[in-house]
Amino acid sequence: MKEYEINKYRDSIARRGKNEPLQYIIGKVEFYGFEFKVTADVLIPRPETEILVEETANYCMSKTNIRVLDIGTGSGNIAIVLAKKYEVAGITSIDISENAIAIAKENALLNGLDSNIEFVKADSNIFTPERKFDVIVSNPPYVSINEYNSLQNEIKYYEPSIAVTDSGDGFTFYRTIAGRAGLLLNSGGRIFFEVGKDQSGIVEEILKENNFHTISIVKDYQQINRVITGVFL
Repeated sequence: MKEYEINKYRDSIARRGKNEPLQYIIGKVEFYGFEFKVTADVLIPRPETEILVEETANYCMSKTNIRVLDIGTGSGNIAIVLAKKYEVAGITSIDISENAIAIAKENALLNGLDSNIEFVKADSNIFTPERKFDVIVSNPPYVSINEYNSLQNEIKYYEPSIAVTDSGDGFTFYRTIAGRAGLLLNSGGRIFFEVGKDQSGIVEEILKENNFHTISIVKDYQQINRVITGVFL
């Protein structure tokens, strides 16, 4: 082994010893069978988010000429899998972080996509599209500030806090996105949210209060309510 390789190995061991996630150290992660570049600017994609992708894809595949809005795209993993594996067209992905948008664009190119997704730096609070969408999909920051303070060091000290916590009760983005559905979704459009443990009941009420119906909940591999979806009136 060459000296620079030994030094790189030692550096990686030292970084891991400080609780830095392995995915950031090696700079990549596998999600849904695809490889994604990850840096400290984006949340590390989790296996449970694959369920969110599957539920969204199953719905999109039953429709034609569907337009999808991906809110809080991060590394772009949700939109890229929808476009690459399920050939969903008409996807717009937004994120408040310019660095995240740059990573998402890079991941799209790495996975052979050059024009299937429109990546936009935008705040979900004020984003107003020229045309409404048929689907909203989002894995928003849903960890409450109280929970965030007790998270393991790998998350708390390394992953971007704005992608993990809303600095509130954990439901800020569900309220915001559902509350803006009239500006974002066509009538009859569907929303797909990932939710944290024990959050589905409150998110269901948020959806009902904002004119969503036919609400259903999907469990993850550990039988935790993980995805909630509803139809906008």
